[in-house]
Amino acid sequence: MTYADFFYEVKNRFMGADVSDIKEHLAYQFCIEDEEAGGIFYVEVKDGELFVEPYEYYDRDAMFISAPDTFMKIAEGKMDPVWAFTTQKLKVEGNIEKALRLKEIIDLKQKQMKKDAKKEAKKETTEE
Repeated sequence: MTYADFFYEVKNRFMGADVSDIKEHLAYQFCIEDEEAGGIFYVEVKDGELFVEPYEYYDRDAMFISAPDTFMKIAEGKMDPVWAFTTQKLKVEGNIEKALRLKEIIDLKQKQMKKDAKKEAKKETTEE
């Protein structure tokens, strides 16, 4: 998997999270440690909107460093970022308090995905 493939896969996992209730500014940089998929991207919550872009973010609150499979599991909601940190699968630099808010963004996305799945199932049932 190339960096571009990895980035767009992770971006799709994050986008759609309803962060409108998050009023504070959050900026995270992700450093992927891998020979093929290695690279940097950022996730930002600003004015209740979510941005995920393939650039370095110099004024970030926290930086996460890990292998691509760890980031993917976290983005999919299959791995708790706090657990990943405590087991040293994920390194964190910067403001730990704001870094912990990443879990909130992931949980919001998971909640939205479940809600969308229920709507889709209801729609299919109604159409039948």
